[in-house]
Amino acid sequence: MTDQIQRFLFDGTNVRGEVVQLEHAYREVLDRHAYPLAVSRQLGELLAAVALLTETVKLDGTLSIEVRGDGPLELLMAESNPGGEMRAIARLGEGQPLPADDAAFKELLGAGRIVITLDPREGKRYQGIVELSADSLGGCLEAYFSQSEQLPTRLWLAADGARAAGLLLQQLPDDASNHDPDAWERSVHLAATLQHSELLELDAETLLFRLYHEEQARVFPPKPLRFGCNCSRERIAQALYSLGAGELRQILEEQQAIDTQCHFCNTRYHFGAAEIEALIESPDAPPPTLH
Repeated sequence: MTDQIQRFLFDGTNVRGEVVQLEHAYREVLDRHAYPLAVSRQLGELLAAVALLTETVKLDGTLSIEVRGDGPLELLMAESNPGGEMRAIARLGEGQPLPADDAAFKELLGAGRIVITLDPREGKRYQGIVELSADSLGGCLEAYFSQSEQLPTRLWLAADGARAAGLLLQQLPDDASNHDPDAWERSVHLAATLQHSELLELDAETLLFRLYHEEQARVFPPKPLRFGCNCSRERIAQALYSLGAGELRQILEEQQAIDTQCHFCNTRYHFGAAEIEALIESPDAPPPTLH
């Protein structure tokens, strides 16, 4: 398996789809944190989902999915961009017991909501919100598409702590090019026969043949995916500046420096007193490079 996403459609119908498969990018995320297995699985499904949604909405910018709940798992978050870079993080609630390896989505997250943010390079930021009303991440995202996009969409997601994968089917608005009105129900019915093990173990070509060898499926070249974090010294400096001069100087008085790190990739950043003072005095300038 390679890290990639592959689009396909059925000629003469209004049905399109995508298959995503992740291994190295998923492992890069998990290697940076010590998550319980149940959390690692949900994080893998979220990575697969954010890749599928990014390819679906064709956004020239960043798409993020943030899942917040009141259960043992407080936060799941993943981001992706059209360049194929993705990152993700999970956070357990303070004082919460570690979940069992087989803990399911609702058991981990309880009640809460999903916030999907589309942040284009140009134009306005958009957010869509959906409650955690379904028993799975895929089910909640299907509800989001039903409410926000008003396009029938189905998702199948799987992850086992080593690999993550997903399949998305979407019914586009009907027009004169659709010569098969039963295609949507048929394609969903066939996808519903898919086992998690098949989704994780079969390459995209074999998977699509297994499901749709009797359909006129047109498969597009795969797009590579990889782990990528967009943190930088400049971004961290601007985040520190947002705390305000008073709070920054109070921290310096107590610690003589500020040490922080990116929650996604664990890269550490050190800002000495002179750097913080320079940031306070000239926030729009690039942060100093003193060490």
